[in-house]
Amino acid sequence: MDKRQAIGSWLSGPRAGAESAGVDLGHRGSSLGLPEHGPGSVAPPGRRLLAITLDWGLCMLIAYGLLARGLAGLGNWTLAVFVVTAVLTVGTIGCTPGKRLLGLRVISVDGRRLSFPRTVLRTLLLALAVPALIWDRDGRGLHDRLSRAVQVRM
Repeated sequence: MDKRQAIGSWLSGPRAGAESAGVDLGHRGSSLGLPEHGPGSVAPPGRRLLAITLDWGLCMLIAYGLLARGLAGLGNWTLAVFVVTAVLTVGTIGCTPGKRLLGLRVISVDGRRLSFPRTVLRTLLLALAVPALIWDRDGRGLHDRLSRAVQVRM
């Protein structure tokens, strides 16, 4: 193997390296029985990142306007508002405002609405940030795996 190929596969990640070696991993969500494209398919990472950015910005505005006294403590208040908003919105309608704007929703891996205890678990793990940064081959973060959830397109 050429050194450039080894570096290229390292930068592209394990999925690209496995696919270049001839391993067929299928599309994201294939192990969950989800379609490759369209409604019900696994949400792409870019949309999910944009959705959480929109949600964080909205929560920051709410925290700044209603709870924080200036910029001191704004981050803590923003996180608290984010947790409450995520639990209430994902637990009731299946999506946060940012996810709704981008056509995404959170469902259980069996296709039903995520139960309230699993929504709380997912949100608390998401608030820790690290579980959301560890992904599986279906593109689900550790917070989604542990709560048996998946983010899909509407």
